[in-house]
Amino acid sequence: MDLRDQLKNLFPDHEEQDFEMPEEEFKQKEPLVCKFEKKGRNGKPVTIVEGWEGSEEELKKISKKIKTTLGIGGSEKDGTIIIQGDNRDKIMNILKEMGYKTKRVGG
Repeated sequence: MDLRDQLKNLFPDHEEQDFEMPEEEFKQKEPLVCKFEKKGRNGKPVTIVEGWEGSEEELKKISKKIKTTLGIGGSEKDGTIIIQGDNRDKIMNILKEMGYKTKRVGG
C-alpha cells in the first residue's frame, strides 16, 4: 500500500488535483564587480565582471548582450566575464538596464 492509497483511506471524499510549482525568478544577492586589468595579459587592457551567482547559461546571455551592444570581443567562464578594452562605464550601464547591481573597482 503506497502513500496515495493510505491518504485515500484516510480522506475518502478528497479529490486529487494537479499542482504546478511556480518558477522562482533568480535574484543576484551581491553586486557584480566591474574592474579594469592589464597584468598578465601582455599589456592588453580588459574589463572583468566578477561575482556572478547564477547559472552558466544566464552568464552567457549577459556576456553576449554586452559584446553585441558594444561590438567588441570577450569571453565568459567560471562566473566571470572578460571583455576587451576599458569599457567599465558602458558595461555598468548595460548591466543596470538589465536590472543588476554593479560596483566599480579601481581608478
